[in-house]
Amino acid sequence: MKKALLVGGLWAWACCCIWAQEGSITGSIREGGNEANIIGAHVYLEELKRGAVSDGKGNFTLESLPGGNYNLVVTNIGFATQRIPVTLKVGEKLNLQVALLEDFIEIPGIVVERTSLSGGSLGIQNIPGSVHYLGPAELDKFNYDDVHRILRNIPGVNIQEEEGFGLRPNIGLRGSGVERSSKITIMEDGVLMAPAPYAAPAAYYFPTAGRMQGVEVRKGSSQIKYGPYTTGGAINFISTQIPKTRSAKISLLGGSFGSRTVHAAVGDNYKNFGFSLETYQAHSDGFKNLDNGGDTGYDLQDYIAKVRFNTNPDAKIYQALTIKAGQTTSESDETYLGLTDEDFSATPFRRYSGSQQDVIDTKQHQFMIRHHIQPFKFMDITTTAYRTDFARNWYKLDKVQATEDGDKASISNILADPVQFADEFNIITGISSINDNALEVKANNREYYSKGLQTVLGFKFGERVISDLEVGLRFHKDQIDRFQWVDHYRMDNGVMALTNSGVPGTESNRVETATAFAGYVQYNMKINKWTIVPGLRYENIKVARDDYGKEDPSRSGVNLNSRENRVDVLIPGIGIDYEVNSNWSAFLGVHKGFSPPGSKEGTKPEESVNYELGGRYEKGAMLFQTVFFFNDYSNLLGSDLAASGGQGTTDQFNGGDVNVSGIELEFNYDLLASVETGLSLPVGISYTLTEGEFQNSFESEFEGWGTVSEGDDLPYLPKHQLALQLGLEHGRFNVNLSSKLQTELRTVPGQGDIPLQESTDDQFVIDLSTNYALHRNIKVFGSIRNLTDQEYNVARRPAGLRPGMPRSFTIGLKAQF
Repeated sequence: MKKALLVGGLWAWACCCIWAQEGSITGSIREGGNEANIIGAHVYLEELKRGAVSDGKGNFTLESLPGGNYNLVVTNIGFATQRIPVTLKVGEKLNLQVALLEDFIEIPGIVVERTSLSGGSLGIQNIPGSVHYLGPAELDKFNYDDVHRILRNIPGVNIQEEEGFGLRPNIGLRGSGVERSSKITIMEDGVLMAPAPYAAPAAYYFPTAGRMQGVEVRKGSSQIKYGPYTTGGAINFISTQIPKTRSAKISLLGGSFGSRTVHAAVGDNYKNFGFSLETYQAHSDGFKNLDNGGDTGYDLQDYIAKVRFNTNPDAKIYQALTIKAGQTTSESDETYLGLTDEDFSATPFRRYSGSQQDVIDTKQHQFMIRHHIQPFKFMDITTTAYRTDFARNWYKLDKVQATEDGDKASISNILADPVQFADEFNIITGISSINDNALEVKANNREYYSKGLQTVLGFKFGERVISDLEVGLRFHKDQIDRFQWVDHYRMDNGVMALTNSGVPGTESNRVETATAFAGYVQYNMKINKWTIVPGLRYENIKVARDDYGKEDPSRSGVNLNSRENRVDVLIPGIGIDYEVNSNWSAFLGVHKGFSPPGSKEGTKPEESVNYELGGRYEKGAMLFQTVFFFNDYSNLLGSDLAASGGQGTTDQFNGGDVNVSGIELEFNYDLLASVETGLSLPVGISYTLTEGEFQNSFESEFEGWGTVSEGDDLPYLPKHQLALQLGLEHGRFNVNLSSKLQTELRTVPGQGDIPLQESTDDQFVIDLSTNYALHRNIKVFGSIRNLTDQEYNVARRPAGLRPGMPRSFTIGLKAQF
């Protein structure tokens, strides 16, 4: 017995000695530059293959460590990996403070300002005006592929859904108009991305939101250098950057309606060379139910490759050459044909038989080569050559002719009054037609290109007065080539049968070309607590159209009809920010708003004077910002797009004086910031009030407006938008809730109460998501969109009522190596 006790005592003593010799590493991980906690960062000791994850306060602990020399590797999505040599003495309790730098753009920070809108989360602090940046960590929470959902928590963003997937977005900023996002500047990596930004800006191509690393939104006077559309603002998508070290990632997601998504990327970086390869593949069977069956979804394939060559980082004259090439193809079984009010109330996800042939095929190629050089410490030059080519054919039902000698009726008129057009409506719903050529299906076949050369010269100087001068130049040319035709079908007991194939070029047969020279000068001056940013932009634009006519598909020019419109304009602006103290700042801005007028003779450019006044409070985990804005249009333009219920000529129409005003509020706070816990409970609230009124009466040729009276409200502009985002975050998991309330939209100009037949529904949509780390390299993901399964209509255009997406589920794995 005594021997057993002695052995036990010796064993306990040995264990205590060993325990006493074991050390630990604890610490906190913050974001370099603003000291924000970084949640979910992985901390890993390579030699011991031991790791931990930072909790809701950014803290981590590694215990029971033997003494020795180690490499501590700290990684987190959206930040540069940090490798820290650590010497741990026997029994030592080591505490570290780790600062991770944002991995925003792979080139040196000096040129970030020349190619981005925000400069990342740190750059926002130095901009006098309204600017937002959504980085990789934020985008990873919900893994959205719908840009409407990505942007919905940003105040001042106006959205009109269409097909439920966000494939062809309708986005406006501060009441600029949402039609095919044609009134805002859309860019990817600082390059114009609309199919033909000047001649035909309607976004039938839009950057694939699901593969992006970041999204920037800039409004107000601080965005005039990102023309040509300067009224509302600009959106820039930041593609996946070349990694700083060898890495790879893959996401495999699946869910409701047969949805499947694969997103994969691989890349590496060497002293003088780096590359990345990426693909994004998405599929859905669709959530609408086509009469007699059939898919209503889409397929998308996106490929991007990048390569960079650079001098040594410490070279006397640093240079980098980046080449980017990509291809995106898609096929969508989508239609302009919606539902009548009665049918929407009964079966909101129904699709009529008359849309069974509707499909849009697209292909986009992009190429960019960008050169950076810093010849002197105070000077940098960024030059970019770019070209995009886009082809699309939207084959869709356009008109119905019930009898051979009867009049043709557009689908929008049929659904607006199914009683008056009863025979035509019956054919759309599948009843056999008497006329063999009853259904007119138009092949909206178009090809676009956009190309140019742009350069930005930057100069930094001063010590007491810190100054940054930018001079930018861009030579640009774009084109849209319409070569369309019409096929005819008969309806046979719900099945469409081709009866006559049209000849390409016998419908729209014209080419529209724009050439533009743009330049700007912007001076950013910081004097003590003042930041002053005056700027001046110049646009010289020529838009010409050659219409060969429907009788000349060979384009001999025998009936050629040409027209041309020229614009020469100066666009000034100034933004001022005053730092009241370390937490409070106030800003104001005034700038000229501008949109090109198109080729129609006599159409003036859209012009306005825009004002904003705001304040920002930031302290610790709290951010509050409020902005008042007022846009005084001297000439608002309307675009004749089929997507907005028009004829699809893309002509611009003068709308005269319009006033748009509003308030943007934003509040972010961690509710557990002062509580001793490893959890974080971030909450974000944003609210936008927007009012827009016509200031004169007129009769418009643009069908989307029609007869306008002074005091009429602008259509498709929500008065109230309220977004709430709530999260629960720990080291290994997060749970996120995102909701958006949007009041009804008026679908035609008017005043007072909105008639039911001229409005959309109020919307309150809630999404829920969660991420859980199974391993430092692998996460499981799940989400529910439209948690309460709300049924709501989003628009009455192009033709009839259209539903929002019903409740859907997504699950999958995300891995990074």
